[in-house]
Amino acid sequence: MTSPQPLHLQIIDHIDEIEPSVWNALVTLSGGSVLCEHAFLKAFESSGSVATDTGWNPQHLLLWDTHGATTVDPTTATLVAAVPLYAKGHSYGEFVFDWAWADAYQRHGLQYYPKWLAAVPFTPVPGARLLTSDAHRTAAAQALLQWAKESKLSSLHVLYTNEADTAALCAAGCMPRKHTQFHWFNRGWADFETFLASLTQPKRKKIRAERRKVKDAGVTTKVFTGAELTSAHWDIFYRCYANTYHQRGNPPYLTPAFFEAVGATLSEHCVLALAYQDEQAIAASLLWLDTTNGQRRLYGRYWGALQHVDCLHFELAYYTPLEWALKNDIAVIEGGAQGEHKLARGFEPVQTQSAHWLAHPAFADAVERFLEQERRGIDQYMRGLNSPFRAEIGD
Repeated sequence: MTSPQPLHLQIIDHIDEIEPSVWNALVTLSGGSVLCEHAFLKAFESSGSVATDTGWNPQHLLLWDTHGATTVDPTTATLVAAVPLYAKGHSYGEFVFDWAWADAYQRHGLQYYPKWLAAVPFTPVPGARLLTSDAHRTAAAQALLQWAKESKLSSLHVLYTNEADTAALCAAGCMPRKHTQFHWFNRGWADFETFLASLTQPKRKKIRAERRKVKDAGVTTKVFTGAELTSAHWDIFYRCYANTYHQRGNPPYLTPAFFEAVGATLSEHCVLALAYQDEQAIAASLLWLDTTNGQRRLYGRYWGALQHVDCLHFELAYYTPLEWALKNDIAVIEGGAQGEHKLARGFEPVQTQSAHWLAHPAFADAVERFLEQERRGIDQYMRGLNSPFRAEIGD
């Protein structure tokens, strides 16, 4: 019996070094989302939001079947796996926190950064990270670990993985980590009032009071998507987004060019909610629209305002998108990282996961013990959360 030819590992330092159709074929094959597609990842890089000088050095991993050749010829080789991969100089924009690990390394005179990160930048949305078929998932996980070990960096972190990727990565030598997010699931409600009626009385009262405050302030909202979006919409969105970052004393992660690129290439995946007062736009919330596993989904991510209106964040980031979702056959809204306050607004807790590998044996052992304790704590936390729905509706 002839042994299979070894696969060829290649690292590219810009997503544009691989043809979009070739990369996207693997996204489709893995059941991945638009957030892993070539155009979305390219927008981060071409806009300068993801670059070496921002602490994100693209080093995407490709795995080729060269059909016996010793070098990769894209005209004859077959790309069987890909991983969006970055050498990170910090831990910002990840939403899976390892600051304590980095601090421990530093206190012991060791260098934690740069580290390897396999993820969609600034996007805490679960999905495929090993872009490949079932047949090559094990090989992809092993190749990623092999690269991490040979590179001599401190660690590898694969964020917001799906079940299949987590299993393959842990079999290759990674440690699993659990997290909690809050997602909204469409239970077939006819409209927002029907949805409200399913919640417990205190939650219904709270939501109505919050919406009333916004209405009494003379604020109205409107949702735009696809061809409705204009450069003026993107301009006002960015002003709101950047202003909110600056108010918190931080520069925004993403540049205007990122949103311009996404608006130009992926507008059908953009859902923008704007708030108006006296016909002037004063706040904005941006969600990504996707279809995975036959379900239409919204990923809530970006928000900003030019002036404060009590409860406007809840209106624009949750209630207006929920109304839009009910009218547009959206099955799930993923609310991003953390946020127990979402439970009071009809979102439900779900567990997400990631996979981690540390090169230093003693630190790896310590982190493994920590993760075991953390998993038990998260399980206990999840069990202690109360459903937002009336008892007769159930979990």
